[in-house]
Amino acid sequence: MTKILFVPADGPPLDATTANDLLSDAWSAEADLVAVPVERLADGFLELSTRIAGEVIQKFTNYRMRLAFIGDISALTAASRSFNDFVYESNRGAQVWFLNDRAALDAKLAAEG
Repeated sequence: MTKILFVPADGPPLDATTANDLLSDAWSAEADLVAVPVERLADGFLELSTRIAGEVIQKFTNYRMRLAFIGDISALTAASRSFNDFVYESNRGAQVWFLNDRAALDAKLAAEG
């Protein structure tokens, strides 16, 4: 069973600096996966050109902590083919997911077995 740390929507915006605090919280909770609402992401996080998402995802990947971003990002994926491709490829793997809601997260985890 996957232990999930659900991050509240309020709090410091997630960026490369605050990712360390979030990783620490996840380890303290003995979590396997961190679920972050998109409302908690720093400005520019989902713009690939800023590289914020890449830095955060790399930190989580380096420490083998799974990460799920929860919320509607359809306007962003529709506006950017490269971001849409990034989300698609991420969702095909097991380390990082972009999901619309908690039900989608539950379904993704159930599909893993």
